[in-house]
Formats: sequence, structure tokens, C-alpha cells
Amino acid sequence: MRTVSDTLNTKGHDVWSVAPDTTVLAALQLMAEKNIGAVMVLVGKELQGIFSERDYARKIILKGKSSAATLVSEIMTGKVAYVGPHNTLEECMALMTKKHFRHLPVMEGNRLLGLISIGDVVKAIISNQEIEIKQLESYITGLLHGVWGWGRGDSMLDARCWMLDIRYWILDVGC
Repeated sequence: MRTVSDTLNTKGHDVWSVAPDTTVLAALQLMAEKNIGAVMVLVGKELQGIFSERDYARKIILKGKSSAATLVSEIMTGKVAYVGPHNTLEECMALMTKKHFRHLPVMEGNRLLGLISIGDVVKAIISNQEIEIKQLESYITGLLHGVWGWGRGDSMLDARCWMLDIRYWILDVGC
């Protein structure tokens, strides 16, 4: 299973942040410039909260507030759930799904190491599944060559047809 650390090593440890006294408008401009959905709210290197597009939509737009006159500290999410570098991506996905958020800071002690988004998690899980599928296809191809004498010129589609034939035969015979 891939860990958060593996993903950060692939995507990088860059974290975009603002101070609590930054206006919401300035934070949104940074998010648009960097094409990101959330920024960490830091005082020095200490994590104070997270500000996301969802915070903006629910706490500024829907309440008719001004993004130029509102500070990030007024609407940020202050109690931030986080993961460590050794957590698995499956644990991240479960936490994000349960708590309904899309961004997880990665902390080691009080040190912010990076940020994982739901997109990062999904991308890594799909990549892992593609690798597993290729390994299984390779294994099955080896079985077909060795056990059933499947020809080297046959395609993977032929192998899948053979597998379906074998599966139906097993179901028909009742094995």
C-alpha cells in the first residue's frame, strides 16, 4: 500500500499558505494563480487552519459578505484534521470521505510536510490498480503459456476469452 510519504515524494512538498490577517480576496487570488483549491493558514510555521473554496462558497457567497473586507481568519476551518507521512492513501480516502473534505495537511509533530488532496489520492490509487492489473495479466499469461499451451502470438484479448471459457466451464461443471 502506498503511503502519504510516497505520494509527497512524487508530487512534491509544496504548500501554499497565507497569514490569518490576509483578506479572503487575496487568498482567492493566490489559489487562482496556483490553480489550487485550498491554502494553509500559517503564523510563521505554525498551522492555524485551512481555507478552501468550500469555505468561500458557504461563508462568504451564501452569507452575502465581501471577500475584500473579510479576513481569512474569520472564515477558515480552524480545527484541521491531518495525517502523518506513514498513513496509507486508503486511510486518507476514508478520513476524507467520512469528514467530507478534500484536503489533508501532512504533519510530522508540529512540522507541516505537505498537503494531500482527494485528487492526489485518487490518482495514486488508480495508478496502483493499473500496476496490479498488469501484474495479474502477466501472471495469467504465464499460466496460459505454461499450463494450457496458449500460443505466444495470441493477444491479451485472446487470453481473456480463454479465461472466460475456463470460468464458464468451471461454473457449468460445478467446480
